[in-house]
Amino acid sequence: MFKRVAVVVVSCGALLAGCGTEPQIDSQEEIISNLLEAGFQAEDIMVVEDAVYVGRDAHVTLEASREMLQPGEGSAEHYRTTNLVGTAVTKICVNPTATFNSYTRLSQGLDLALANYNALALRISFARGPTTGCTANITAATMAGSGGSAGYPSGGRPYGQINIGTGLNAYSVDLNEHVITHELGHTIGFRHSDFFNVAHSCGVSEGSAGVGAIHIPGTPTTSPAGTSLMNTCFRSSETGEFTSSDITALNYLY
Repeated sequence: MFKRVAVVVVSCGALLAGCGTEPQIDSQEEIISNLLEAGFQAEDIMVVEDAVYVGRDAHVTLEASREMLQPGEGSAEHYRTTNLVGTAVTKICVNPTATFNSYTRLSQGLDLALANYNALALRISFARGPTTGCTANITAATMAGSGGSAGYPSGGRPYGQINIGTGLNAYSVDLNEHVITHELGHTIGFRHSDFFNVAHSCGVSEGSAGVGAIHIPGTPTTSPAGTSLMNTCFRSSETGEFTSSDITALNYLY
């Protein structure tokens, strides 16, 4: 997820180009090949510091890319990936690093983000760690800039880390809540709501996808700015709260 005024990560090479050792390049090439086969367009894929991302902030592992090739339901493009969190996961513990905790508004935003999900009484709950009874864990770490990054589930488990820009500490707690809630959404399988036309929030096109972006019944197929917390880019005026369509999507899946 990127702030409207700036891209917070920069690729170490051209689009679809790696910058590590040969085994890393081989892995990147397979991930990219799998994403293209799953229906993601080339302009939706980038390599940043040896990692492959789609939608500007969603890290895709090799395992997750392989799962995306498995048969999915439907092909209309909106809202979720083929990869979701399995029923064996009931309590997801989000464990902030010491550096993360040192930023007051990031720390407050995390508590509010977890409360956003727990208020919906879904089949999965979130807790701030360290704590007990966790069936899955996510690390909350920091990165440069004022955006965030995460990834998609694989093997029935949520992606294991979110990265939140320390520059967000200079903004409101609500904006921190918004970005953290957004990145947690990716970890449980949500795509950007406006991926089909990112001009709604960013002024640039992200590209469409096939089986990797499945429409959730009851949600709109357009997402102008401010109509979904899962839109690609955000405004400084965000409240950090789910919209009605976000709640519909979460209740449908979880």
